[in-house]
Amino acid sequence: MLLIIIIFVIVILFSSIRQINEYERGVKFRYGKFSKIMNPGWNLVLPVIESFKKVDIRTKAVDVPAQEAITKDNVSVQINAVIYYKIFDASKAVLAVENFYYAVGQLAQTTMRNVVGSVSLDELLAERDKISTEICKIIDDATDPWGIKVENVELKDVSLPEDMKRVLAIAAEAEREKLAVVTKAKGEVEASNNLAKAAEIMAQTPGAMHLRTLSTLSDISGDKANTVVFCLPIEVLEAFKKLGDKK
Repeated sequence: MLLIIIIFVIVILFSSIRQINEYERGVKFRYGKFSKIMNPGWNLVLPVIESFKKVDIRTKAVDVPAQEAITKDNVSVQINAVIYYKIFDASKAVLAVENFYYAVGQLAQTTMRNVVGSVSLDELLAERDKISTEICKIIDDATDPWGIKVENVELKDVSLPEDMKRVLAIAAEAEREKLAVVTKAKGEVEASNNLAKAAEIMAQTPGAMHLRTLSTLSDISGDKANTVVFCLPIEVLEAFKKLGDKK
């Protein structure tokens, strides 16, 4: 009889051993009440009077499905994101919220719509990192009582309606044309200034215009197909005029 009791006790003890892996924590309950956190290794969970729940504490990635949101300037957009979070308090993750995975996803969707609604379309497209940081902070503050630390939020994609894409494409093309006109105008002004300086220098140097004319004739005479129209410098014409006046 004693042997049977010993065997029964041994069987109960072996059946009560529960293994917790390094990346897990166990939340133990005794008589339905929270008892303690079970650390990695073998833990004893007595049948009937005790129970436990494993919690994975590794970083998790939640893919938030595309959400339709309206920006501050009344533009409808589709946004989706990925959230990285981990559990820092297993007891809170089990006791404070029914399903933390589902709760984080729903909270992320609501927060994304609210934040996007507070910024304009230009801000959403130009300051994506800043908006992601703001979303991360809001979610992290809300999930702290659940024992969850939100590490990062990344906006993966921002989709615009087709008509808005066409409007933005037209605006971008107009901006490029404006920059091209401004650049060309600046180039013409610079070229005009350089020509004015060159003309001033040649006007102050006797014979400079004649030398420039000869240099130009030399450059174009290399191609026999060119027709050369020879222009006399102003200085030569003025010299002829002075000779005529003397006569």
